[in-house]
Amino acid sequence: MASNPSGRGSIARVVGASLIGTTIEWYDFFLYGSAAALVFNHLFFPDADPLTGTLLAFTTYAIGFLARPLGGLVFGHFGDRVGRKKLLVLSLLLMGGSTCAMGLLPTYAAVGVAAPLLLTLLRLVQGFALGGEWGGAVLIVSEHGDARRRGLWASWPQCGAPGGNLLATAVLAVLAATQSDEAFMAWGWRIPFLLSGVLVVIGLWIRLAVSESPVFLDAQAKAEQRAETRSVPVVEVFRTHWRQVLVTIGSRMAENVSYYVLTAFILVYVTGPLGLPKSVGLNAVLIGSAVHFATIPLWGALSDRLGRKPVYLFGTVAMAAWGFAFFALLDSKSAVVITAATTVGLLLHGAMYGPQAAFFAEQFPTRVRYTGLSVGGQLSSIAAGAVAPLVAVALLQAFGSTIAVSGYVLAMCAITLVAVALAKETAGSSLHDEAPDEQVAVTR
Repeated sequence: MASNPSGRGSIARVVGASLIGTTIEWYDFFLYGSAAALVFNHLFFPDADPLTGTLLAFTTYAIGFLARPLGGLVFGHFGDRVGRKKLLVLSLLLMGGSTCAMGLLPTYAAVGVAAPLLLTLLRLVQGFALGGEWGGAVLIVSEHGDARRRGLWASWPQCGAPGGNLLATAVLAVLAATQSDEAFMAWGWRIPFLLSGVLVVIGLWIRLAVSESPVFLDAQAKAEQRAETRSVPVVEVFRTHWRQVLVTIGSRMAENVSYYVLTAFILVYVTGPLGLPKSVGLNAVLIGSAVHFATIPLWGALSDRLGRKPVYLFGTVAMAAWGFAFFALLDSKSAVVITAATTVGLLLHGAMYGPQAAFFAEQFPTRVRYTGLSVGGQLSSIAAGAVAPLVAVALLQAFGSTIAVSGYVLAMCAITLVAVALAKETAGSSLHDEAPDEQVAVTR
């Protein structure tokens, strides 16, 4: 069995297809987050006071996360049964279609309460699609690449998150700079949502060109030779791999919460309590995301040399401290300082996010890997990413200070610290082995 297949299945092409696909899907997902902070509170919840309207907008933002575990379960089940590639194509179509539809939605002023209801429905479709996207994109790269450089290869789909955020923020920043506030609120906000349709066509063209995972095909062939009766993946995951699921959930808490505080809540804080133009927050996230994008593979490569756990633990501890420094720097109201604070925060976040894909993929055997990775990863999204902007806004509203928000980040880092510390080191383990949780690092 070749570990580095050539031709259509070459690792470079697989990495490129996964990166472009995840960038497009995260663009769609993060575009909603930015719009929730800047536009949707006015257009879909106009009767509320500004901060409450933002809270309502972020509630619909959080609802998208509720659909992610369901998406992870459905896509994981069929991804473990019929393959990774088919499900990745479907997730891209669902995400792109729902995002384009958002750009065509009537506002509250036109149709009343139907507007936020339709917005919520489309957000659920977005979450469902993204719940299946992440696990599949990570696996198809992890299962094509070799064990020695898996941290590096698998970190590239992770770049889709800052890449999508970079693209979404850049489009919004250009529109904010070239349009008046009135024009942007009237129709300009629709442009980035409709642009998703063009991006999906490009993503599909590239994604359809890659081959199925050789690890999955190998496991499927062996199962057929043995005439195995295959159990339901989710049942097997929770029956025999529940410890790995808990490790996956706990490991994502600090990473998820800190990311949404750094990239979504910042827009609320900068434009609200600090009273600065929205361009200050958008530009800070834009520059920070560019650095984030460039450095995630470096953290992934470092985990190949040092191990997944040391790199992940460094990022967790550093983020716990930076959660307090971050807001102190924002309070300077200096655009340069705000940008630097965001950039450093995202750089440290990468120490968790870079090794994460390979670390999680190495927790589960092939026959349930898509399900285990997706369900564990997406369950944490409800407890972490879904509520992070909501909790941050509520804490700010209740205490009138960001110290409580920093304490929230610290608490999540404590959970992640325990989860990663209790996990086994997996760098260098073989994904062909049907019990990777029993493997130890064999190659550095």
